[in-house]
Amino acid sequence: MLYPWQSQDWTRLNDLRAQMPHALLLQAVPGIGELALARTFAQALLCESPRADHLPCGTCGACQWFSSGNHPDFRAVCPEILADSLPGADARADAEGDKKTKTPSKEIKIEQVREVIDFASLGSHRQGRRVVLLYPAEALNVHAANALLKTLEEPPEGVVFLLVTTQPDRLLPTILSRCRRMVLTRPDHAQATQWLMGDAGLDAATAAAVLAETGGAPLAARALAEPDERAWRDWLIGQLAQGAAIDGFACAEQLHKGNLPGILETLQRWCFDVLAQRMTGTVRFFPSHAQALRRCGDATDDVHLLGFLRELAQQRQVQNHPLNTRVLLEALFLQYQQLFGGPASR
Repeated sequence: MLYPWQSQDWTRLNDLRAQMPHALLLQAVPGIGELALARTFAQALLCESPRADHLPCGTCGACQWFSSGNHPDFRAVCPEILADSLPGADARADAEGDKKTKTPSKEIKIEQVREVIDFASLGSHRQGRRVVLLYPAEALNVHAANALLKTLEEPPEGVVFLLVTTQPDRLLPTILSRCRRMVLTRPDHAQATQWLMGDAGLDAATAAAVLAETGGAPLAARALAEPDERAWRDWLIGQLAQGAAIDGFACAEQLHKGNLPGILETLQRWCFDVLAQRMTGTVRFFPSHAQALRRCGDATDDVHLLGFLRELAQQRQVQNHPLNTRVLLEALFLQYQQLFGGPASR
């Protein structure tokens, strides 16, 4: 139920049981199992025969209902696009009678929060706690967040809200102020590597490379090692390594139908390493490409790199709502080319 690096966080969570906050915000770097931890804790709060270590028993009626996604005192809410990652979640984003959108929503909408508010106003079916899990909390649109805020200000008795986020800066300050915040522990390198080589079945070299590229997040590293994911990222990194010789139009053509958040993340981390190489002589995400990063760093300057990194950070804020992905990528890759005195800068 828990990953090896989560034992400390599990202890911290269970220390809160005596005076359980009505709203708990779990803040984590993406890809360390934050959702699995939150679901396990939600199940443990509802379990009728918990183990000595407070883990859910897995056999009582409450646990069986939870596992099947039918526990009457539990609600999980996420965007439609993430419904498969959160079993039993209410990912319905449209009000009754509205037409279903052509593409799955990337937001938690007000209709979903209204259903949660109705749920919280009811009594418990099992004479215990009621638990609401929202993931990711930063997906709450402004109307949904404001609706939830009213409930957090006057929480119903016996209801625990578990909010999980990897981008707390995108949450309303008023939401943050009404939650007890817990920052989840980053896995240490040895634990993460051992898990990737054991449970994920990666060899040492691959484990080291993907772990570095994801900033030490084991689950994200495992996903990154999948052949399809690895293929386009390796191709992109090969392009970025060319500096001024990059073909920005070819990059946009090749990637515009793909995973925009992943593309922006890779570009952002590569540029961070170029800057780190210039300033400190070390790199964080792509150590196996140190020579290419050094060549890129020697061909640019800190001011232009920092400006481009700011642009990437702004684009990541709206990465789920691009007006035209292809045009955006063309512009970004041409800007990247200009960092190194490419044709576009002349």
